[in-house]
Amino acid sequence: MPTDKPTEEKLQKVLASIGLASRRMVENYILDERIIVNGEIAHIGQRVNRHEDELLFDGVPLRVRPDFVYYLLHKPLGVISTANDPQGRQTVVDLLPQKPRVYPVGRLDKDTEGLILVTNDGDLTYRLTHPSHGVEKEYLVKVQTKIARGGLRRLREGIELDDGLTSPARVSQLQDGVVRIVIHEGRNRQVRGMFEMIGHPVERLIRTRIGNLVDHALQSGQWRELTTMESVSYTHLTLPTKRIV
Repeated sequence: MPTDKPTEEKLQKVLASIGLASRRMVENYILDERIIVNGEIAHIGQRVNRHEDELLFDGVPLRVRPDFVYYLLHKPLGVISTANDPQGRQTVVDLLPQKPRVYPVGRLDKDTEGLILVTNDGDLTYRLTHPSHGVEKEYLVKVQTKIARGGLRRLREGIELDDGLTSPARVSQLQDGVVRIVIHEGRNRQVRGMFEMIGHPVERLIRTRIGNLVDHALQSGQWRELTTMESVSYTHLTLPTKRIV
């Protein structure tokens, strides 16, 4: 009679199925002693219970939570960053699978495009939106004309808005009228307000990065689930730290 419990599966299969890597790559990770099961170095062919055993990759827990989903969506222009809208306008949730029920992490203005994270993990939402974590957000900003050095310097050093001085930002002008800006705050319409204050109203605003989440292949309206390593990075708060240069 087989001795393995029905709930146990080969370690390589489990790790490949949750998206860590291909089975062959997972085997290499095991041979390199990068996988730990219940405090001990894993071995090829080992059987595990994906819901009960503690699995680590390079010391980071691999929690297999089938009840949680994490979507990275390229929000189109005109779509509302809420779970529902009393006025009946299209929301980011309308663009995603209807089950399970999910909510956007933070927000993008109706007139702003780009990446937004949507999940049913309420704890993650709280941690990512809490100011103490300072998760970086990167934007491409289109304005009408080239910004002078003085304007770029003001953006870098901080702009006085109605709700106070903005924190220093990383700013680079990629070409005349196209600027990349990286901030770690999440104030309402902050980027638009900053550029308005230097005399360059925003014509187009696209968020291209959230922390370490980048996907240039996602087109407007498209979405994908986070990879295992992306979701592990966020659910265990190995978040990008504030870095101003």
